[in-house]
Amino acid sequence: MASLSDESLTSAQQELYEWLVDYIGNHHHSPSIRQMMEAMGLRSPAPIQSRLRHLQQKGWITWQEGQARTLQLIGGIASGIPVLGAVAAGGLVETFDDVQERLDLTSVLETRGIFALTVNGDSMVDSYIADGDVVLMEPVLEPSRLKNGTVVSAMVPGSGTTLKHFHRTGGCVRLEAANPAYEPIELSADQVQIQGKLLAVWRQI
Repeated sequence: MASLSDESLTSAQQELYEWLVDYIGNHHHSPSIRQMMEAMGLRSPAPIQSRLRHLQQKGWITWQEGQARTLQLIGGIASGIPVLGAVAAGGLVETFDDVQERLDLTSVLETRGIFALTVNGDSMVDSYIADGDVVLMEPVLEPSRLKNGTVVSAMVPGSGTTLKHFHRTGGCVRLEAANPAYEPIELSADQVQIQGKLLAVWRQI
């Protein structure tokens, strides 16, 4: 990935990038493609998608094409970790208040492209991930190298995004809950889009 200073932008790319900086700084989440089109005075999404691809190639943003809300700025411009949405995990577990030392999150927060999701549901309670928790996720660039058992957020056809333990055998993927009340989800690997792997869990008491 090139550094920000290594790759200059065209005027059109610069215009979009500066607008993204302002928008994300004010709203704390990324805009939709339609919002970008309106801001740039465009009637088609194609020029926006082209500019986003170039911004990503030049190292200014991370972005999963076709999913505008996954857009992230790279560098120290936007503060805080954006919450991109909710992830299904389909009750509450006890929280712990006996922490006796400070938690240094520097290494976690400096992870490139980190994003956050709010957990809905109780299917991961046996992995200490409860309804209402916020999970910090690292983008998965090479799903084929994921270790079995890794907690991932995955896009499942007809079910949206879910938080589960990832297992792969040959061309099949099994997404396992951490709650015996939920059956595993088994699909062919090409039907599952892995969005991120778990870095940390944030629980506000």
